[in-house]
Amino acid sequence: MNCPRLVRLAMVALIPAAISLAMASVQAQTPPAASPPATPAPAATPAPAPAAPPAPAANPSAAPSTPPAAAETPATPPAAAPVQTADPFGDQITLTPRTVVIVRGNAAWDSAFDTLIESFRSLSALLDKQGIKPAGNSMIVYTSTDDAGFTFLAEIPVEQDPKNLTKDMSIGKSPDGKALKFVHRGSYDNMDNTYEAITNHLDDKKLEAKDTFIEEYITDPLKTAEDKLVINVYVPLK
Repeated sequence: MNCPRLVRLAMVALIPAAISLAMASVQAQTPPAASPPATPAPAATPAPAPAAPPAPAANPSAAPSTPPAAAETPATPPAAAPVQTADPFGDQITLTPRTVVIVRGNAAWDSAFDTLIESFRSLSALLDKQGIKPAGNSMIVYTSTDDAGFTFLAEIPVEQDPKNLTKDMSIGKSPDGKALKFVHRGSYDNMDNTYEAITNHLDDKKLEAKDTFIEEYITDPLKTAEDKLVINVYVPLK
């Protein structure tokens, strides 16, 4: 058995107890010094989390720490409105023939528009009664004119032939071939100004027109106020 090792371990174990007894005896015999008492050790409590720093005062010159959403993602600008182009005036086109239901008529200049409206109304009534929808805009083809009035063909494009036509009605083809296109906006009574401009254009360009002209009613003449009409005028060329 290793006795020296056991004795050493026992002595090491008694050293703290001997030191404690010696210190207690000294403290009992010696008055306390005049030095300030030692600061007791703080309790072993977890340190509190540091407080959040106060928010900085508003500074107009300083950039914001978080930019506004609009700065991060610029708003998409609205699409530009389409540019309104001028109406065609003297554009050369090629008319394509279409199947039309026709009513023949004649009118005095003083009651011209009322007569045209009645012709469109009679054609529309015929198509409505047979459940046939127009396949295009209503048209007027002027076949002759004089100081008193004019003769005309009122036409509505169709994709099927209507039945039970009156004696002044027929099925035919709309005009075709090369023509100049003009646009009139406003009442029928003001079309004199448009036709005067057309005549001047033909003279300036030294163009020779046929003895007829065509009006295509882009707006429905039966439902549109007269001063809101939009009419394409076609002048067939020789």
